[in-house]
Amino acid sequence: MHKASLKDFILLITLAAIWGSAFFNIKIASEDYTPMALAFGRIFFAAFVMVIYCFVRNIRIDAFGENWFWYAIIGFVNLVLPFFCISFGIIKVQSNMAAVLMSTAPIFATILGHLFIQDEKINFLKLIGIFIGFLGILFLFSDDLLINKSNTFYALMVILGPFFYTLGGLFSLRLRNIKNEVLTSSILVWAVIILLPILLFFENPSELRPSLVSTISLLYLGVVATAIAWLMRFYILQKNGLVFQSQVAYIIPIFGLIFGYVFLQEKITYKIIVALIAVLISTYLIEKSKKSRIEE
Repeated sequence: MHKASLKDFILLITLAAIWGSAFFNIKIASEDYTPMALAFGRIFFAAFVMVIYCFVRNIRIDAFGENWFWYAIIGFVNLVLPFFCISFGIIKVQSNMAAVLMSTAPIFATILGHLFIQDEKINFLKLIGIFIGFLGILFLFSDDLLINKSNTFYALMVILGPFFYTLGGLFSLRLRNIKNEVLTSSILVWAVIILLPILLFFENPSELRPSLVSTISLLYLGVVATAIAWLMRFYILQKNGLVFQSQVAYIIPIFGLIFGYVFLQEKITYKIIVALIAVLISTYLIEKSKKSRIEE
């Protein structure tokens, strides 16, 4: 495997910063866009960029080929549902707290992997990791300053985000032989097709009067935090492998915490710090158990 260079680490940190910056931009965009409109805009602009990328690189998009059904399912579960849940939840939840809640993805991946993947059974190290991560999130929910009766439901909606991401990832294993760019472009196209009629049925986007700042945040979410970030992820995966790329999970919530404080003046309590540390330890133990199994 290629030995990671300084450039590779800079790319990894940049990717984490981009994904970490998504949370405060969702918060800004949610001031003028409804959760459904926000989710659709993010998906639409990301799909637009990916389609152009595939056209320039002469990559055939297979959205309506023999795997169209699975592209549609993955697009709905892996894009439409989590983007909507996160956009809805962040209305009454601080963006930095959303970043910590979103970092529970490895915990969901471990539990669902144990249930549905033969070679991903829970071992002692994973069990400890899940337990520590769960305690961390439970501790965060005891923070009356950040979570109370008025926004507990919204916080739970944010947690549904990583759950659906993980579930969509399980479905995508059925298409593991499909090129990453083709898979991503195809599910984005189907996510647009699925969400557009739902949006038009429940809402009237023409009634929206978004500010320039909210619109810039929405464009950033679609073009940079989704499309460009995924292309960066492809590059890192191809050059350095999955183990190196997976380290981004440790850095994203840290950037989310910093950006929320710097740009939105969000509160950082000791409980959110403790919860973040617990989730990072949880992620480390889960990833360490995977590396140990690979080495064996």
